[in-house]
Amino acid sequence: MSKQKEIIVNLLGKANVAINGQNPWDIEVHNQEFYSRLFKNPNLMLGESYVDGWWDSRALDQFFFKIMRAGLEHDVRNMSVLLHYIKAQIFNRQKKSRAVDVAQQHYDIGNNLYAPMLGRTMGYTCGYWKNAKNLDEAQDAKFDLVCRKIGLKPGMRVLDLGCGFGGFLKFAAEKYGVSGIGVNISKEQVAFAKESCRGLPVEFQLSDYRSAPKGQFDHIVSIGLAEHVGYKNYRTLLKLASDRLKDGGLFLLHTIGNNISVTATDPWIDKYIFPNGMLPSIKQLGGAMEGLFVMEDWHNFGSDYDKTLMAWYRNFCDNWPTLQKQYGDRFYRLWSYYLLSCAGAFRARHIQLWQLVLSKKGVLGGYQSVR
Repeated sequence: MSKQKEIIVNLLGKANVAINGQNPWDIEVHNQEFYSRLFKNPNLMLGESYVDGWWDSRALDQFFFKIMRAGLEHDVRNMSVLLHYIKAQIFNRQKKSRAVDVAQQHYDIGNNLYAPMLGRTMGYTCGYWKNAKNLDEAQDAKFDLVCRKIGLKPGMRVLDLGCGFGGFLKFAAEKYGVSGIGVNISKEQVAFAKESCRGLPVEFQLSDYRSAPKGQFDHIVSIGLAEHVGYKNYRTLLKLASDRLKDGGLFLLHTIGNNISVTATDPWIDKYIFPNGMLPSIKQLGGAMEGLFVMEDWHNFGSDYDKTLMAWYRNFCDNWPTLQKQYGDRFYRLWSYYLLSCAGAFRARHIQLWQLVLSKKGVLGGYQSVR
């Protein structure tokens, strides 16, 4: 056994993961160069070698749950990863001119992929599974939870920063009788949202959040945008929300959250899935909101993202026969790795899902938390 293989075998052993073992989360190595390749940059090469077919696991989500719950990521830092983080310190990778990168590489790759994967609501953020029996119910429950948390009433006007496929504004307009504007950098998502919300008192603007329309709104929501904002720009996002929000209004920020403060994301996710993304920490968001907002409520339901991702994965697999010709087998491995590695990370509580309710001056008499 080579020294590199010995080190990796011992490392995986800490997480009860074996090479060519019998457990569903064990990995089967098809190319012996896997071990030396992994040493070049573990975070990046683990994913690249999987997409290349160099290794497999019958339960990739369980594999990632095991290694993340065991904290193995702390043992694999190296110079390549360090350089990735240094670049993030020097440059503003989420500046306005680069904001469209993630739309072009991820969100605009085809609504014929997203529609069967995401289901009826087209919600591409964590569902709320408290009383839900399936994905559509969980996404409806998430949208309704947001509406109830900010106290929507007929006639109110809402600004949605990020807005995705328009699912929240569609739900809020139909169920709560509000109007609103959604801002998004994805051409495909905006086009879908406009068509989906035809006839409703909502509109959509193809632009970066920093170019959101002027004026003040009764309430503001941001569901899944903060993961693309970057630590150098959290204050910009919070300041914009404060400027656009009426004094008595509420700002609901829905975001994936990190247990520690970082300045860049996983190198594989950055290169292949969400370029220029990163996950905020409590410290980073807290610092960004100082002097702008009172934190009324902080709700963590990160374990629900595991269920959401596994539902997306099942939908993706079920619909793969109709997608295969367009996307190809390599994409199947890449997308499976993305969905299942993220599911394992949430299951291990390595990352979180937060909903923050913020007010500008504090709710008189106190805010009543909604669950």
